[in-house]
Amino acid sequence: MSKKVLITGVAGLLGSRLADWIIENKPEYKVVGIDDLSGGFEENINPKVDFWQMDLVNHPIENCFEVNKFDYVFHFAAYAAEGLSPFIRGYNYDNNLKSTARIVNNCIKHDVKRLVFTSTLAVYGHGDGGIFNENQQQAPIDPYGVAKYACEMDIQIANEQHGLDYCIIRPHNVYGIKQNIWDKYRNVLGIWMFQHLNKQPITIFGSGDQTRAFSYIDDSLEPLWNAATKPEASKEIINLGGIEEHSILDASVILKEIIGKDTGKRPKTIFLEGRHEVKHSIPTYQKSIDILGFKHNTNLKEGLTEMWEWAKKQPMRERFVWSKYELDKGIYSFWKNK
Repeated sequence: MSKKVLITGVAGLLGSRLADWIIENKPEYKVVGIDDLSGGFEENINPKVDFWQMDLVNHPIENCFEVNKFDYVFHFAAYAAEGLSPFIRGYNYDNNLKSTARIVNNCIKHDVKRLVFTSTLAVYGHGDGGIFNENQQQAPIDPYGVAKYACEMDIQIANEQHGLDYCIIRPHNVYGIKQNIWDKYRNVLGIWMFQHLNKQPITIFGSGDQTRAFSYIDDSLEPLWNAATKPEASKEIINLGGIEEHSILDASVILKEIIGKDTGKRPKTIFLEGRHEVKHSIPTYQKSIDILGFKHNTNLKEGLTEMWEWAKKQPMRERFVWSKYELDKGIYSFWKNK
């Protein structure tokens, strides 16, 4: 009987690319994937994946666990629109906390060897001067970070009470091929590419001096696998990626140079009102090197060049827009429904 892994969110960036990596590098494992296709695309899914189109909140996911005896579960499914989360609180908690609770229950019931959960640097809030290490007290400033922090706590309780092994990964601003560039609320690099492809200026919230450390997806794939399989990753919480620090403005300049060299025309930039967000978000990364074998192989210019070449070939999908928010009060002007 073949070994099996489950990837939730298999149509998204992390899920689809990890499925590709496992199929290419670990052929002894059968990959099963779950996704409701609300934020990813079926075209992203490797044809060798046994795909179950399911909603983790409402559908009988226990059927998938009963049919397949999973060795490892990678739980990536989430709606990671951090800035939007104060205006879609209920949806945020359903699709992060409630869905994770159902995955945890099934991992316990079916004796999964290890659950790998992707959390977020949003759990740190403002952190210690914008530098985040795994030993800091979490203090999220938005409902998305709160939901992910609650998931982390629930998983640790499941270990203490039921013996569920886990590794919690806190990735940072991951980007690359197969990212959703059609969602106006998340994935800033993809948003900029979409804007230019649709003859729109690229937009920056506030002054652009916010700092982030972007991570090219391909550099994180083997470390994600190691999070499930390495004994030393058991019961660890690990920041993943984010070695190079860039301001949002600097990142936009790098992309504009790539586009300009390719098309002969550099995009224009417009600055919008600032929003409620952490200004400086830079993770420490030594733990990911020591435990997961992380290597920063791809700088931002190289990664954006590859992603741009991919983005140009994508279909002009309809852009995802929320038709109604749960809370309109205080919504930013650039997200108001007109």
